[in-house]
Amino acid sequence: MSIRTLDDLLAEGVSGRRVLVRADLNVPLDKQTGAITDDGRIRAVLPTLGALVEAGAKVVVCSHLGRPKGAPDPQFSLGPVAGRLGELLGAPVHFATDTVGDSARSTVADLADGQVALLENLRFNAGETSKDEAERGAFADQLAAFGDAYVDDAFGAVHRKHASVFDVPARLPHVAGRLVLREVEVLSKLTGAPERPYVVVLGGSKVSDKLAVIEALLPTVDRLLIGGGMCFTFLKAQGLEVGTSLLEKDMVETCRNLLERSGGKIMLPVDVVVADAFAPDAAHDTVRVDGIPSHRLGLDVGPETVAGFSATLSQAKTIFWNGPMGVFEMPAFAAGTRGIAEAITKADAFSVVGGGDSAAAVRALGLDESSFGHISTGGGASLEYLEGKTLPGIAALEN
Repeated sequence: MSIRTLDDLLAEGVSGRRVLVRADLNVPLDKQTGAITDDGRIRAVLPTLGALVEAGAKVVVCSHLGRPKGAPDPQFSLGPVAGRLGELLGAPVHFATDTVGDSARSTVADLADGQVALLENLRFNAGETSKDEAERGAFADQLAAFGDAYVDDAFGAVHRKHASVFDVPARLPHVAGRLVLREVEVLSKLTGAPERPYVVVLGGSKVSDKLAVIEALLPTVDRLLIGGGMCFTFLKAQGLEVGTSLLEKDMVETCRNLLERSGGKIMLPVDVVVADAFAPDAAHDTVRVDGIPSHRLGLDVGPETVAGFSATLSQAKTIFWNGPMGVFEMPAFAAGTRGIAEAITKADAFSVVGGGDSAAAVRALGLDESSFGHISTGGGASLEYLEGKTLPGIAALEN
């Protein structure tokens, strides 16, 4: 992969130059208060922003947040992110109340060397996500006008063919930021020649969301451990009763075929925590997978499963984990995810947490992030990379 890096740009000198940085500041917000509940993605871009500030660049940061419909929506404003970013940088971040309008133009024009501006949510503009290349290109022209150079440090968005990710690099000298470079380096270890045994843990709700990565990984992994809501479709494929648990009926035959083709590589839960309802205070018990009552639903893997999965993980030399083992947001159903996460940290292995809910679980459960080899900021992007797909944002940097 031939991509110019942030260090290449810094070597050329950026003092007094405007550098447009595409970051992934799509952080979760509390629905009641609007407060940031997990600032991991903001922290992840600090090495790139800090280096540019120290070098005297005029730094213009852009990002999306949530899924607004191509028009301003106050609940998705990046205003709170600007405040938190300023706290972490130790200097005020100048916030533009629009993306490419009067506020953005004046905010960027007023920047002094070493100062940082944050533009309002990119997705407040329909051109950011448009499938129409002319509309997307017109928006990219407006964004590119704010920079003399472009840095992509938004790994969580590189699998999207969006204006700020795919079209802007064609209009400006472009480099990969430190976060994107690190993500690609780490994931390329998994697709190259990983040290064995190579064990993958997949969770989350739907088999359909993970089918492509399962197909891609099965030939290369030594063991594939499956938990989360998606395990019930596999259990159904084995002819077991799954009660009212999450089930993709149209995927049962696919799961049966995967089990037959896996050569015994796939490990499924042997016990699960079942509840009367999807609620934090619901009555619940642990049962064997062949004894799930017809009126109850599974919300976590059980302790025997955690012990079995942990034993397999203890032998691994390379581990990739994507997706929680249960509804970790509810304390009664968090033990499976915690147990597997702790087993990963104890293994003498290079471990990668594949972003998304897995990364959120690590932080929500108060686990030590430094005990994992790498925590990705991009769940969807990391999965598509492992599937072998061309990621538009990476391809744009290579051109």
